[in-house]
Amino acid sequence: MFQIVFNEISAAEISALGTLEQLELLEEFRVTEKDLANTGGKFGKLERDGHAMYRFRAKEYRFYFEVKDGSVIVHRVLHKGTFSDFLFRSKMPLGEDEALAGSKHFWKLIDEGRNARRL
Repeated sequence: MFQIVFNEISAAEISALGTLEQLELLEEFRVTEKDLANTGGKFGKLERDGHAMYRFRAKEYRFYFEVKDGSVIVHRVLHKGTFSDFLFRSKMPLGEDEALAGSKHFWKLIDEGRNARRL
């Protein structure tokens, strides 16, 4: 299992939830090498410019993270409706991960998280 590091944006996103909901989500959010090798279901993989970004589904939320130097660095924690709404409006005939990988708006959100200070 990896050490999980939240940046200031993802920490604020998860802190906005109720305490019990936070605990439930964090209890589910466990990442192993096996999970990353077998994406599908709760875990997904998106790529841009040769860099891998992962998605973890927990309840109604999505954790978007990368693995770097033995740590899971969480860039964003977003409600699934955020991207379901995007997919509905754009009418893309793709799965969630494929559609997000091609979205400039999605990568802007991720880059904001990537550039945020880690806590």
